[in-house]
Amino acid sequence: MSAAPARAAPAGAAPARAGVRKTPIGADAVRDKGWWRAHQWLVLRRLVQLSILALFLSGPVAGLWIVKGNLASSLTLGVLPLTDPFVLAQTLVARHWPEVSALIGVTIVLAIYLVVGGRVFCAWVCPMNVVTDAAAWLRRRLGIVTSRAPSRQFRLWLLAGVLIAAALTGMAVWEWVNPVSTLQRGLVFGFGMGGWVVFAIFVYDTLVASHGWCGHLCPQGAAYGLIGRASLTRVTAARRSRCNDCGDCLMVCPEPQVIVPALKGTGSPVIVNGDCTNCGRCIDVCGPDVFRFGVRFDQRSE
Repeated sequence: MSAAPARAAPAGAAPARAGVRKTPIGADAVRDKGWWRAHQWLVLRRLVQLSILALFLSGPVAGLWIVKGNLASSLTLGVLPLTDPFVLAQTLVARHWPEVSALIGVTIVLAIYLVVGGRVFCAWVCPMNVVTDAAAWLRRRLGIVTSRAPSRQFRLWLLAGVLIAAALTGMAVWEWVNPVSTLQRGLVFGFGMGGWVVFAIFVYDTLVASHGWCGHLCPQGAAYGLIGRASLTRVTAARRSRCNDCGDCLMVCPEPQVIVPALKGTGSPVIVNGDCTNCGRCIDVCGPDVFRFGVRFDQRSE
């Protein structure tokens, strides 16, 4: 016999705390919207991530070279260059003039992310997202609620430090230790010592800091967050009057601080913070359908 749904908290009340939950996160959404609508953005993200990895793996594994390179710099079908802006920034401060194809590639990437949101890379492309999401799921399963993470501003300081190191050494230093590149290489060529870096991040996110790597440390994510401040596509709490303060959106969001101003504020319902990854999980798990994707100029509330 299933448990009765928890009573909605009074408007304005604090969200439910992880340690006192009576129902699993998203259970109300599954009940009210059905399984697919309670998981659609998560499923679509995983399909996109797996498809991108498959494109990169098809060459080394099957000899079908659709995409050559890696997530830092690639060439698709021999004609479409794509370049990571953070890598190009390191190259420039290291006093190396990039090839024209790299400049074209970074222009294309910036144009895309200015439309869909800079940190879409973190949620929809980066393979480390699967690792950190798995750690977040395990934290919830184990009931771990303590978190000892540095300030979220630390990733910006680390970003600045990486650029300074690149300028001093004349090399794109982050690419020597970048877990994203390490994971991608490991999937193709097998994991050596780099596998311990990925495992260490999983352990850190599970036992030490909730969303610690992506939310507090990763300088690449910080760079995309800066780009994302001007992006067009946004999550909006357009139906925030329906909010029942269950707190599910805050539990699953890798950047929960971006939700509160739009959900509980008196101003715009649009989440304009560049740290939002546009992952769509808040849309999935919300039973009352408070959230949806929109554009930054749509200020309407329903």
